[in-house]
Amino acid sequence: MIIAAIAITQANINPVRIEVITPIRNETFNKGGKAQLRKQGGNPRTILGHLIFDGSTDGNRQVDPQIAVGGNHVLEATNHGLMIFDRTGRFVQGVPQSEFNGGIDPKLFFDPNNRVFGFDLWNPWDKEELKPVNISISETANPTGAWNTYPVPAPKGVDGGGIGYSRKWVGYSFPGGNERTFILKMAEVKSGKPATVYHFSGSLGHPVFTQDKTDDLYFVNLTDQEIQITRVSESSNGTPYVASVIKKPHLFKNFGWPPASPMKNTDKTTASGDRNPKNLVIQSGSLWFSQTVNINGRAGIQWHQFKLDGTRIQSGEIAHATNSYIQTSIAVNKRNDVLVGFQETGPNMWISGRAAVRLSRDPAGTLRKIINLAEGLAPTEGGSWGDYSGSVVDGDNLTDLWTIQSVANEKGRGSTVIAKIKLPEK
Repeated sequence: MIIAAIAITQANINPVRIEVITPIRNETFNKGGKAQLRKQGGNPRTILGHLIFDGSTDGNRQVDPQIAVGGNHVLEATNHGLMIFDRTGRFVQGVPQSEFNGGIDPKLFFDPNNRVFGFDLWNPWDKEELKPVNISISETANPTGAWNTYPVPAPKGVDGGGIGYSRKWVGYSFPGGNERTFILKMAEVKSGKPATVYHFSGSLGHPVFTQDKTDDLYFVNLTDQEIQITRVSESSNGTPYVASVIKKPHLFKNFGWPPASPMKNTDKTTASGDRNPKNLVIQSGSLWFSQTVNINGRAGIQWHQFKLDGTRIQSGEIAHATNSYIQTSIAVNKRNDVLVGFQETGPNMWISGRAAVRLSRDPAGTLRKIINLAEGLAPTEGGSWGDYSGSVVDGDNLTDLWTIQSVANEKGRGSTVIAKIKLPEK
C-alpha cells in the first residue's frame, strides 16, 4: 500500500547546459556612499509586545516586498529598491535596484548555515535583451558590506520566479522558455568567484529555503492531486543532478484558485494571490508552506507540514464568513513554532496587515488569534496587488519570527509594515 501511495523515481536527471558567469562586484552595499540614497521607513514602535516599524512607503500596486533577517540586520527589497534596518527598526542604508544591475520581483533569503544574504532581480529591460536573472549574494553576514551579482541570461523568461538555497546550492526557477531552472554552487557565489551555472530542462518546481544543515536542494510542485518533491544532490564530479522525485496525493481540503477580494467603498476587487506558495521552508526535517485558496467562495489560507517523503503531517486553515485572507507566506523556527503572515480585506475594510502564530506544542492544525499589524486606509484601484507578503525566521538565532506585509495607505497605494512577532509564553 505504501508503494502504491508514494511514487519515488530515481531520476538521475542531469543539467542540459553549463556556463560560467563572472560577477559584478559592489565593494559595499551602497558603493561607499556613492550610490543614490533611498531613505524611508523606520518609526519603530511596540504594540502588544510586537516590534513594528515601517518599510517601503512609496509603492503602487506592485511593491512586491520581501525581507531577510540575519547579521543583526533586516534587509528589505521591493520593486523600488533595497533598504537595510538594524534589529530595532532604525534605518541604516537604502539604494535603488539599479545598484544591483536592475530588475523587479525580488525574493530574499538569509542562509543561516553559510551566513550570507541572497536575492534575485529579474530584468526584462536590459539592452542586450538577455532578460537576466540577477542573483546577488553578500560576502558576509553584514549586508552593508561587499556583494556579488551574477547576471544569468534567461532570454525567454517571464516574471514570477522563485529562489531557494541549501548548504551547498542556490537554486532558481522561473516561467518561460525550455530551461526554467538553474543552480549555482554556494561556495562560488559566496566567495565572489566566477560561478558555474547548471541549467536544467523544464522546471523542477519552486525551490525551497533549507534552514537545516542539509547539502541537498529541494524543489516542490503542486498539481491538482499531488505534491511533487524533487531532490537535487551532488554527483561524484561535483555537478548537481536530480537524485529523486517523489509524487504523492496531497489530499488538500481546498485547492481552488482564490477569487478576487472586495474592498470597502468601491465595486473594484483586488487580486488575492494564487494557490502556489510564495515560500517553502525545510525545518527540522519537515517541509512547511502556506497558500491562498478558495474556501467557501472567498479567499482564505491553508498552511501545511509535510515529511520529505510527501506524507502530510498537519494542515490548518484561516477563513472568515465575509472577509478575505490573501497573499500569505510562512516562517518556522528551530522549535517548530510557526508564523503565517497575510492580509485581510472585505466589504467593510481595506487591505490590512495580519499574522497568526502557533507554538509547536499547540494542537495539530491550529493557529492562535489573528494579530492586527496595521490597518488599511483606502481602497486600491483594483486588479493586481503583487506578491505582497514575506515571512522569515531570524537567521542569527533561528528562533525569532518576522513578517512584512503590505497595507493600503490613504491614497490606496502600497505601504509596508515590518514586524518581529512576540511569541506567546504559554
